[in-house]
Amino acid sequence: MQFPQKHSATGTTIFTVMSALAQQYDAINLSQGFPDFPIDEGLAKLLYDAAKGNYNQYSPMPGLPMLRQAISKNFKRRYGLDVDSDAEITVTPGATYAIYAAFTAVLQAGDEVIVLEPAYDSYIPNIEMNGAKAVPVPLSAPDYSVDWRKVEQAITPKTKAIIVNTPHNPTGAIWQKDDWDALADLVRDTDIVIVSDEVYEQLVFDGEQHYSVLQHEELRARSFAIYSFGKVFNNTGWKIGYCIAPPEFTRAFRQVHQFMAFAVNTPAQYALAQHLGNEANAPVHIMMQQKRDYFLELIRQTPFTIHEAALGSYFQVASYERISDMPDMEFAQWLTKEYGVATIPVSAFYKDKKDDKIIRFCFAKKEETIKSAIERLSGLRAL
Repeated sequence: MQFPQKHSATGTTIFTVMSALAQQYDAINLSQGFPDFPIDEGLAKLLYDAAKGNYNQYSPMPGLPMLRQAISKNFKRRYGLDVDSDAEITVTPGATYAIYAAFTAVLQAGDEVIVLEPAYDSYIPNIEMNGAKAVPVPLSAPDYSVDWRKVEQAITPKTKAIIVNTPHNPTGAIWQKDDWDALADLVRDTDIVIVSDEVYEQLVFDGEQHYSVLQHEELRARSFAIYSFGKVFNNTGWKIGYCIAPPEFTRAFRQVHQFMAFAVNTPAQYALAQHLGNEANAPVHIMMQQKRDYFLELIRQTPFTIHEAALGSYFQVASYERISDMPDMEFAQWLTKEYGVATIPVSAFYKDKKDDKIIRFCFAKKEETIKSAIERLSGLRAL
């Protein structure tokens, strides 16, 4: 039987490949972006209470009202934004799903979507599965800033959407308000939609602040903003995210959502609603910055080169230019097999597999995990 090729990506995702290799060689897994430490005990108890309290049946299609209301209050408290819990918030089974649903709501065959690379590897398959064409635009290394002249040159009459990501996976770079202003200048007087992937919005370091597309009044009117509870509360396996968009956009989004998933895990929604409403919870970025700082302190004792410290996310990129001239995919596999530490080659985040001799580490791990990983890498020597 012949199956249609829905997108240009081939084989298994790099995250599955490297995690499987890590398991095969008993390596410490700093590749895939998931924490290895327990979630908050209070949140775990709330999930237990929800299941025992019979919150076990389908939730309403947009999500539990109490969770959507909690999200609205949370955005008011943190950003001073008014978000309509009924007309603008939809709870989804993860942020990756929400990105796909947003694209499906707006794209038609022949449309084009600008993708800033390196980019999370689901973006381009999501675009292509909707019959559209991804138009990659490279970010500028080593700080991975946006070259707005290149973005402007990539816009055509077929451009339907631009997907942006801040804090950025895989590089940890963040956008400033000036970036949003530049984007607004480019899309003004067009029908271009913005899909804003902000899953790491609460993981911003060094006193910097996350600036959301929702805070930019002009762009908010044309944007889907995507968020993830998994990245905020370190429970990635719960696979719950949400989309905030203007009412018209939300209606189109729900037209897709209702026929893909319809409802999301009810007891987990209940637990998250209760937990989100507890203002006594410690800011999540404090713990993660401590992990980033600890990782940087140790990795700088090895021959890896850190050009820019990550300002957000779970990730730090590092150059191995002083260690090897191998292609990054080959180097990442070699590092896993010979030194017992799994990472992600950054070429996996480019459509054309651009290789800058850079790999991505996940530092969202226990301190002992980070220490053990760097001890294994201490045997590396510069060329």
